[in-house]
Amino acid sequence: MKKPGLRKRNSAWVLFAACGLISLAPQASEPVGEKTLRPTLEATLLKAHQQAKRQQWVARMAPILARFIADTAKRDRLLRRLYLEASLADLPPTLVLALIQVESGFDANAVSSAGAVGLMQIMPFWIDELGVPADDLKDPWRNLRYGCTILAHYLAIEKGDFTRALARYNGSLGETWYPERVLRAWQENWR
Repeated sequence: MKKPGLRKRNSAWVLFAACGLISLAPQASEPVGEKTLRPTLEATLLKAHQQAKRQQWVARMAPILARFIADTAKRDRLLRRLYLEASLADLPPTLVLALIQVESGFDANAVSSAGAVGLMQIMPFWIDELGVPADDLKDPWRNLRYGCTILAHYLAIEKGDFTRALARYNGSLGETWYPERVLRAWQENWR
């Protein structure tokens, strides 16, 4: 028998209510039948959704990255951290993969002839701008943080123009050879 004034609810909401996670009873300040989630439940559900999304992304990218990093555990750790850092900087994680492919070929110990270091080939002067003297640019996690922050900064300066932002990242603003390489790697390997 239906109770008057209550809408039919799906089983997930009933389960959440049974566990005490949400209230299905109308509150004085809300219309009858509107669901009220506790803020912590909303945060938990959002976090679970984000984790599932990251896991799906890692599963899709892992076979592609296997060409560059054979060790499964190392590859998965890198993908999870890269996804986090790219997300924090509001960058497409696949663009970051393409940039790393072009910059260092996924060699965390790479050092260029110009002195750029690590996965994302960070110039040491960035430590003075963004970090502290103890920062080790060969640390892959620190390198990802720097690289994503720098690229996000250049994207903001260039109002979302990937070509100009990538040229700035490489120090070749006004030329297109570098952005074309990254964008081609992005299109061919990571999208």
